[in-house]
Amino acid sequence: MLVTYAGEVGKDAGFNPPDAGDFNLPPFIEGNAFATKPILLAFLSVILISVFFVLSSRKAAVVPSKLQFAGESMYSFVRNDLGRDIIGREFMRFVPYLFTLFTFIIVNNWFGIIPMLQFPTMSRISFAYVLGAITFFVFHYVGIRHHGFFKYAKDILFMPGVPKPVYILLTPIELATYLVVRPLTISLRLFANMFAGHLLLLIFMLGGEYLLQGALVMKLASPVAFVLAIALTFFEFLVQCLQAYIFTLLTALYIAGALADEH
Repeated sequence: MLVTYAGEVGKDAGFNPPDAGDFNLPPFIEGNAFATKPILLAFLSVILISVFFVLSSRKAAVVPSKLQFAGESMYSFVRNDLGRDIIGREFMRFVPYLFTLFTFIIVNNWFGIIPMLQFPTMSRISFAYVLGAITFFVFHYVGIRHHGFFKYAKDILFMPGVPKPVYILLTPIELATYLVVRPLTISLRLFANMFAGHLLLLIFMLGGEYLLQGALVMKLASPVAFVLAIALTFFEFLVQCLQAYIFTLLTALYIAGALADEH
């Protein structure tokens, strides 16, 4: 995608930095609004994840191969650190969802730094909103199933052990937290980090290319921009992994809260 963006550098006499409009990619099939690069990448991620874990588990052995070890390590991390340690004794019911969520997010985030792809799917807010909505329905369904609708709603609206006059202030806050703030913030956090990180990479890469085409002084400054772009790529990789972890961690925490006896 950097090649596509680079073509826009010369729109006028000066440097035209990338902006939010550069994330609105046109469909690659004319007349089909759903045939866009982000949707294609989302389907590609599902294929890559499926193929990877099928291959890594196809010839499982006591002494694992490197591929098997990589697959098992990722699964064990989600199962133990994000499932068992957060949710507790009922964690195995939710490991498939947590594992799917984590791998889907992290692969789509990595697309932002993979050559020839170079677009993080989660930088389109609709994808983050859908994942947030799924998590929203999952933890509410778990809470209603575990406690019953009326007790679950009562504990949200009227937190136990709180003086009754406080409910005038606390009840609207709790209602907004459970119905709006949680799904909104978990989605916006993922989207904003992927959007901002990719925008920074574009600025330094396109800025370096622009300087390279300028006068001698500008040409001498261009390597600095490229070096910073490379450094930011490694930093962006860490952010991509961290955001997948945080999204999955918060999902596990919400499910654990819905299952808690004191809810």
